[in-house]
Amino acid sequence: MSGYLQELTLRLALGASQLEPLLKQRHGAWLQSCQHADGGFAGREGQSDPYYTAFALRSLWILGELNESVAGRAGRFLRDRLQRRDSVIDLISLIFAAAILEMATGEVVISDDDTRWRDNVADLLSTLRCGDGGFAKTPEGRAGSTYQTFLSVLCFELMDVPVPEPDRIAEFLESQRHDEGGYLEIRVAKRAGVNPTAAAIGTLKTLGYLDVADQTDTIEFLLEMQSDEGGLTANTRIPFADLLSSFTGLTTLVDLEAADQISLARLRSYVQSMQSPSGGFVGFALDQTADVEYTFYGLAGLAMIATIPPDLPTVDIRT
Repeated sequence: MSGYLQELTLRLALGASQLEPLLKQRHGAWLQSCQHADGGFAGREGQSDPYYTAFALRSLWILGELNESVAGRAGRFLRDRLQRRDSVIDLISLIFAAAILEMATGEVVISDDDTRWRDNVADLLSTLRCGDGGFAKTPEGRAGSTYQTFLSVLCFELMDVPVPEPDRIAEFLESQRHDEGGYLEIRVAKRAGVNPTAAAIGTLKTLGYLDVADQTDTIEFLLEMQSDEGGLTANTRIPFADLLSSFTGLTTLVDLEAADQISLARLRSYVQSMQSPSGGFVGFALDQTADVEYTFYGLAGLAMIATIPPDLPTVDIRT
């Protein structure tokens, strides 16, 4: 597994080890119950796919609930998908899920000898490269996406393939910075968002280009996104918090050495409130159905908070 993802996943596993055993058992059992007969996991509707399978496996692993039975069935599902022409996001998810299985249980999905498959994926990613230095969501795209650039960089690293022209990626990300702090998802966007900001910082960290001292405005932007609910909103126009933004925003503040500047107590309370009584997490206050993706964000959020030293003072900038 790549350095960035390995560091993050191990940190989350360490944090999850400090969570209440009953909480871990309840959500672990719920996640296991979501595995389909084909070995994969699905969203709220539809068939199994690598995207949701990756989230489920990641959640089970940090909980210590990824056993050989679950891993073996998931491995068969992922190997069956190797020969399919999946979307780029499913392809990246497959690579990530395979890395989780191999690291956690030794279940091999993509053989080290299968260089042709890796080369084909690298060639596919190259078709997403734009003139601005970033990566688009489709080969037809003409402008880079901050999030797709993050995923593409991680994919290269997971496959142990050198990231092409990293300087141009850094230049692209600099062009995505918003004057008021944070990063844009696409160049025509009018406002920065928490998730593209997290993607930009994650990419810079992966490439070794992150300068924390140069990200003061980014820190301020993220701190301002903590709502009255305690969680983080996606951007300044969204009136309610969500688990995705809350987790990615906190992770970015940790990367920027600024987690002491947000109210962790209110954030923890918000994340806990998103638990479904029968197991799993919903995505936001008005949501009523748990799914494996938001369950990862909920568990990962609680785990990340648990890794922050308890004697670290937190400052609530809203008081």
